[in-house]
Amino acid sequence: MEISFTIYRKTSYVKTSPYQRLLQHIKAMGRAVVAFSGGVDSSLLAYVTHQALGDGMVAITITTPYIPEWEIDAARLFAKQHNIGHEIIQLSIPATILHNPPDRCYLCKKELFSALRRRAEKMCIDTIIDGSNIDDLSDYRPGMRALGELNIASPMLELGLSKDTIRSLSRALGLETWNRPASACLLSRIPYHTGITPAELKRIARAETALRQLNISGSRVRSHGDIARIEVPVESFTDLLLTGLRGQLIEKIKVCGYTYVTLDLEGYQTGSLNKTLVIEDSHE
Repeated sequence: MEISFTIYRKTSYVKTSPYQRLLQHIKAMGRAVVAFSGGVDSSLLAYVTHQALGDGMVAITITTPYIPEWEIDAARLFAKQHNIGHEIIQLSIPATILHNPPDRCYLCKKELFSALRRRAEKMCIDTIIDGSNIDDLSDYRPGMRALGELNIASPMLELGLSKDTIRSLSRALGLETWNRPASACLLSRIPYHTGITPAELKRIARAETALRQLNISGSRVRSHGDIARIEVPVESFTDLLLTGLRGQLIEKIKVCGYTYVTLDLEGYQTGSLNKTLVIEDSHE
């Protein structure tokens, strides 16, 4: 991993090869809109873009019923703390993804980034950038195709930055997001080919709020009808099962409307519901 940095806390200047490359890469853009979710990647991108372009950039966050409110709140707070120009666009659930098709991510990103493109055009800004990195190429990511079709630039991907590098740079810069757990929209908690309703999204959000309230980090609630399949890091199993947390968690999840609460013995896995796509392909 290509990381070598010296921290100067008074000036907030970080001397690093990846940082300087990213800064110069973005400076060449002149003006840009940053697709800003408030997660680790987009927060670093928004911060560096602001350093590079100043008032020549704006971070835009899109909110929909399947994006948790706590993520929107985190994005709003980060932008305020770092004096970054910030806008929020509210969208409904696109009709094309109401049955959660396997290419949901592509269809969703096409809608969301088209909205960003329209807003950027009104501001006379040609360049839209997002926080994709090389680790995003290792999983099923149909949304990447939408970025290409809409001419969305991904500076960190273009420079070959990994998630570990992004976290290290964020920590060196003093960004509070450096160790934030990976996040994904609530649709990733619902099996493919399952109808999406506002009520189901609210149920999942309430259940994951319960996990957050119990300080169970890096976790997910995969929703299978009456069953809540809880994914937590394997190293958290002992604390969860051998303490009072188990009973509290069961109670809180059932209040959300689930009959059964299960713990996935494989632990937390990014995109675990994508396994069903492999099974589908093997039957074709």
